[in-house]
Amino acid sequence: MAELISMPKLGFDMREGTLVEWSKKIGDSVAEGEVIAIIETDKANVEVTSFKAGVLRQVLVEAGTVVPIGKPIAVIGAADEPIDLAALGVEKAAPAPKKEAPAAPVPAPAAFAPQEPVVTQTGPVIASPVARRMADELGIDLRQVAGAGPEGRITKRDIEEFVKQRSAVPAPKKAAPPPIAIPSVVPTGEEYRVEPLSPMRQTISRRMTESKQQAPHFYITSEIDMEAALALRKQMNALLPENEAISVNDLLVKAAAAALRQFPNLNASFAGAEIHVHEHVNIGIAVAREVGLVTTVLKDADKKTLAQIAAESRELIARAREGRMRAEEMVGGTLNISNLGMFDVEHFIAIISPPQAAVLAVGSIRQVPVVKDGQLSVGTRMKVTISADHRVTDGAEAARFMQAFRAALEQPMRLVL
Repeated sequence: MAELISMPKLGFDMREGTLVEWSKKIGDSVAEGEVIAIIETDKANVEVTSFKAGVLRQVLVEAGTVVPIGKPIAVIGAADEPIDLAALGVEKAAPAPKKEAPAAPVPAPAAFAPQEPVVTQTGPVIASPVARRMADELGIDLRQVAGAGPEGRITKRDIEEFVKQRSAVPAPKKAAPPPIAIPSVVPTGEEYRVEPLSPMRQTISRRMTESKQQAPHFYITSEIDMEAALALRKQMNALLPENEAISVNDLLVKAAAAALRQFPNLNASFAGAEIHVHEHVNIGIAVAREVGLVTTVLKDADKKTLAQIAAESRELIARAREGRMRAEEMVGGTLNISNLGMFDVEHFIAIISPPQAAVLAVGSIRQVPVVKDGQLSVGTRMKVTISADHRVTDGAEAARFMQAFRAALEQPMRLVL
């Protein structure tokens, strides 16, 4: 039976994505889980996979189209079955009206010439990825650009024409501004370079600002003795091939998942008048890219062995760094881990990723002076800070969670039993 594949939602606040390319063409066989298309979000290029085996019977949107989440993009079915789009709930799009050649513009008097074109688009803007990048770099609102492509799609040529027309319009003379008071400290006059915010950086900026403004954060820091955990890791890696080695981050994921099972109220999301306590423990791993931070999600981490966590994490992190994540790998995280230990960061705090209830910020493992039984000695320590949402949990509960997390690492046999 034919079924629709729709634009997936790949983030808490995602509203649309750009279908960059089709990996399959009409008539190609598709296996379950096979990549059929690549979509571009604010954070990465994401692989869309088929949820069933069959044949790609119809493509409902062209490459380069901006598609709202939930909108059908393709039809998967048997090779010879009839396809009835109406029965599948898809309305056939009416052909776009032909555009008439615009009349030659009549120069307006300089005093009344507008500096910007009038906004004409109010719905979702359809633009090619190249046009969107050009608009971001030039600070152009795409709603002000008339698209000459199919169904009003904005192309590179439309952006170039918009810039040309805007440059040709004389700006009205402005009244001289009032004199500005000279500051007590004279500016240095150093030059600087303007870097426009990328779509991904805009998304990060918006979400982190909302999180700090809306979620009442509180913080608890624990110092963890990592000597036993490092010794166990060394013993395990001695028995494994180099490409299957277990990392410190794998130990952190397993320990956090075990602690969440003991304190499920932290494996939760704030939802207005409700708190949603999740049945699955899905650990988000923050991955640094040149364009910004992305989070990939390791599902059911509490049910996996350290070897399984290590293998899946390697694959997830590699795809995240390449910017070709899969749809299911970007959603569903219930607690994030941000590990900056590899950058020799001793201690920091992280911002909660809505709608999660908490995030762990992990520093580097250091040899430091410690006191044992009244004697000064050298210890191996790591600082971890939980940022928690006070609407979901309280200090005592978060502190007990950190005790369980610390115990799992200081007695690491808990992680393999």
